[in-house]
Amino acid sequence: MKGTFFLQVSVRDNNVDQALRILKKKMQREGVFREMKRRRFYEKPSEKAARKEAEAVRRARKAARKKAQWEGLAAAPKKKKALPARTARPQFGVANGPAPPAGAVARILGADDRR
Repeated sequence: MKGTFFLQVSVRDNNVDQALRILKKKMQREGVFREMKRRRFYEKPSEKAARKEAEAVRRARKAARKKAQWEGLAAAPKKKKALPARTARPQFGVANGPAPPAGAVARILGADDRR
């Protein structure tokens, strides 16, 4: 039956948070969220046919691209560089540290916005 989803997640050691994360990941992979978003509003039959055709074209292009990469006719996608670890930005305010420099607020707001 198309459109029905049977997902099962077992809760181990009373760790409901982990089970919920696993369930969300499975739902994402199965396309449940995409389906819910799509069904939020009525879709006219002509729009549905156009969407189905666009999806088929997208799948065909992806398959052709993968085949070309496999056969060595097209370059493989570039590897993504690992992002450096996030560093803490200085926070301005009474509780968080020193106040910003005197002209910083004026530069952010502009000359017309100051009061």
